[in-house]
Amino acid sequence: MTSVGVGKLDLKKFDSPDEVRKFPNGQIEIASFGGETVGRATFNPGWKWSKDVKPIAGTELCEAPHFGYQVSGRMHIVMADGSEHEMGPGDVAVIPSGHDAWVVGNEPVVLIDWHGASNYAKKR
Repeated sequence: MTSVGVGKLDLKKFDSPDEVRKFPNGQIEIASFGGETVGRATFNPGWKWSKDVKPIAGTELCEAPHFGYQVSGRMHIVMADGSEHEMGPGDVAVIPSGHDAWVVGNEPVVLIDWHGASNYAKKR
C-alpha cells in the first residue's frame, strides 16, 4: 500500500481519467496513484448490476467490496443474506462482497469508490 503524505503531490481529474470502463447503462472512470485506485461510477436509470455488469464479472453477485461516497441519485442494495438497504446523496457506505444493486428512480447514481474500483467491470 502506498503511504499517503510521503513524496510528491499527485493530482488527477475524473474528466481525464487513467481508464474508463463502459458497461450497459453506465461507466466507471478510474484514477490510479501507484498502488491505489479510486473510481467514479455513474449508473444511469435502468442500471442493475445483475443485468448490466454480471455478464462482465462472471459471478452470481457483485464480489467487489466497496467503500464509497454517493454524490447523487438513489441506489437499492440487496445483500446475499437478503438484507436490503437504500443509499442516497451524502451517504458513505462499506458494502461487502456478495450483493446486487440497482438505480431507483430517474436520476443517475454517481458514486465515488475508494475500495472496489480497481477490478470493477473489468473484462476478463
